[in-house]
Amino acid sequence: MAHLLQVGAGSGGMPVLDMLCRDPRITETTLIEPDIYKPHNVERHLFPPDAVGKPKAELAREWLQARRPELKVRLLVHDLLDPEAKEQIEEAAARADIGVCAADNEAAKYHWDALMRRHAKPWTLGEVLSGGIGGFVHWFVAGGACYGCVASHLQRSMSVEKPKAPDYSQPNGAVPEVTIPANRAAIQAVASLHALVTLGLLGGPERYAPGFTSLLLSLERVPDVFDEPFHPYRFRIPRSAECLICQPRPELSSSEDLDVALDQALARLGHA
Repeated sequence: MAHLLQVGAGSGGMPVLDMLCRDPRITETTLIEPDIYKPHNVERHLFPPDAVGKPKAELAREWLQARRPELKVRLLVHDLLDPEAKEQIEEAAARADIGVCAADNEAAKYHWDALMRRHAKPWTLGEVLSGGIGGFVHWFVAGGACYGCVASHLQRSMSVEKPKAPDYSQPNGAVPEVTIPANRAAIQAVASLHALVTLGLLGGPERYAPGFTSLLLSLERVPDVFDEPFHPYRFRIPRSAECLICQPRPELSSSEDLDVALDQALARLGHA
């Protein structure tokens, strides 16, 4: 019997939530989702057009309990970074068995990573690349690579040769992101992989060995990015000894020490 904690029930998060909560091992879920269902969401979402204007969190609960009436669903209709919701979110993370991040912005991903590491919870993340040309699925466990380790590794190992080309592979790199909405089929494909990895991890982090930390699946052929469609790229990413996010650092005793540490951190980032 497992408690799932998820942030995000958008076009990518809701299919993942749906697939996970159909598994009988999940008996309780807590969903963090502050948004309202809007007209532009309809094209790529599971919810119907007549639900526009309602909170996504409430729609998600109705959807899940229509399929599994016995499922316990708790809603936190707050932004993940809302300080007023911090105590409730921390309490939910402490009780959860596994976490799922379906947030679509970097601040939320790093915040979620820190939350899961504080409570030593395994968690997964799915990311659809711009235009739906492919997507990533990552999984994390206590003591392993954090989101910062993974993001840094992927930014170093994947690059587009022509600097003026759309930088699909590095949404957080130095080249500005090209944002093109993905179609529902691409979103569903990545969501299905995300759900499969999460269900595998639910069976026990100590036994889960899919052969990768991060999986990238191309869905289209894109010059200078993917040579062929439907090609998997597997990355084994260890915890980085130089990660600025998850490595312990000595306590700073003065403002001068803080200035030196900040200068060193910025210098290391510049050479990442």
